[in-house]
Amino acid sequence: MKLWPLLLALWLSACGLLPAIGEQRAGNAADADVLFVRVVESVDGTWTFTVTVEHPDTGWEDYADGWDVVTPDGTVLKPDAESPFTRLLLHPHENEQPFTRSQRGIIIPDGVTEVRVRAHDIVDGFGGREVVVDLTVESGTNFEVVRQ
Repeated sequence: MKLWPLLLALWLSACGLLPAIGEQRAGNAADADVLFVRVVESVDGTWTFTVTVEHPDTGWEDYADGWDVVTPDGTVLKPDAESPFTRLLLHPHENEQPFTRSQRGIIIPDGVTEVRVRAHDIVDGFGGREVVVDLTVESGTNFEVVRQ
């Protein structure tokens, strides 16, 4: 029996390069994580997303710079087509962690019943924890939906 693959895996795990047995890694510790999403449907049919993000911002050189609302087919929903994100974050939040920001005026296409919310940081890009929001229920894991 060849032991080298097992020994290599154990060594990589001990160095933090692989998750330990039974552990699941949810992205890099420096990635921007979405912790909670509150979604409110307005009477005009648009939606407001209030998103709580956590990221170890260190200043202008590394901070969470935006978050997206993404449909199952990969479309990023943005009230401003010129914006790089659904919600652009214009400055670091090194003294405010986690932080919460809202974006209104989001139009969810007919037939879309689920969206994914992801956060981005200027060094690592996307890759942190995401929250999947089921728009057909009032609440779920790390989200709440309010219809008016």
